[in-house]
Formats: sequence, structure tokens, C-alpha cells
Amino acid sequence: MMNFDELIKQEGITVEKLRDEHIFMQGERDRSLYFVKAGLLKAYYISESGKEFVKSFISPTEVIASLTSARTESGCTFNLICMEPTTLLKIDFDKVYELSRHSLEVSNSLNELLLNFSMKKERREFEFLCLSAEERYQLLKERSPELLTRVTQNDIARYLGVTPVALSRIKNRISQ
Repeated sequence: MMNFDELIKQEGITVEKLRDEHIFMQGERDRSLYFVKAGLLKAYYISESGKEFVKSFISPTEVIASLTSARTESGCTFNLICMEPTTLLKIDFDKVYELSRHSLEVSNSLNELLLNFSMKKERREFEFLCLSAEERYQLLKERSPELLTRVTQNDIARYLGVTPVALSRIKNRISQ
């Protein structure tokens, strides 16, 4: 029997992507899980009016998937793009799911992965609903200071749910 890390290393297919290349697009089908070995990804939504909303940034050792697309007949609910050259291990979700039904180790690993997804989403929802944009920016600085140098100010503003001008004002207030 093997755990999830061993499964990804054994069964995963290495995918190399350049900066600005998409892994998948909103509306497309993608039934894979992606383990990030190197690089940086941005998960984002595009509204019907064309407005972009940044869902999250995904760094090495994290796993990302459109679970809606991986588990149902639906398309991806968000876009996934490389912010810099990125190396991923790609594995078919159905293969992981099927192995989880026969291996307690894989099942436990998948449960842990899904719990981590859920906790990340819960934390993000709490921050958006209960914290000010300035508090969200402070948390981003504390948790992921490297993102502030690797990601554009426009993307940080979209991640925080503010305009670039509002982000500039927040940064000025904090620096005083």
C-alpha cells in the first residue's frame, strides 16, 4: 500500500509550463489533481462582465484541482494560470479516488488533502466577510511576504478585493 505522496510520485505525470500558460480554463473539463513542485500559480474567476477576481495563489508543495470538474461532468469553475515557470505533477482524480476506496493510506491522505482544501477555503471566506481590506493585506504580508514581490500589485488588489488605488492607499497608511 502507498500514501498519497508516493502515489503522486509514482503515478504523476510531470508537466512543465511557462509563465502566463494556463493549466485549465473556466468552463473546460479537467479531471486532474496537480501537485506543485516549483513555480507559482494563480487561481482566478472571470465574471460575465469580464472582471477578474483572484481566488488564491498556489505555491510549491500545494495541491490544486477544480474538484467540481474532477468529480462531476461540469467544467472548471475557475481559471488556473502560471505566474512564473512552473513544474507540476498531474494525476487523474478518478485514479486517486478509486485507489482511496481500496487503500486506507491513500484514503486517509485524500481525506487530509480535502480537509486542507476546506480549511483554506473557510479561512479565506472568514477573512473576506469579517476583516477589512487593510487587515487582509496585513495577514497576507505576515503569512506570505514573498508573494508581495512575486505577484503584480493588480493581482494583489484583486486577491484582496480592492482596486489598485485602494491597495496603494492601504500600503501608504501602513507605512506611516
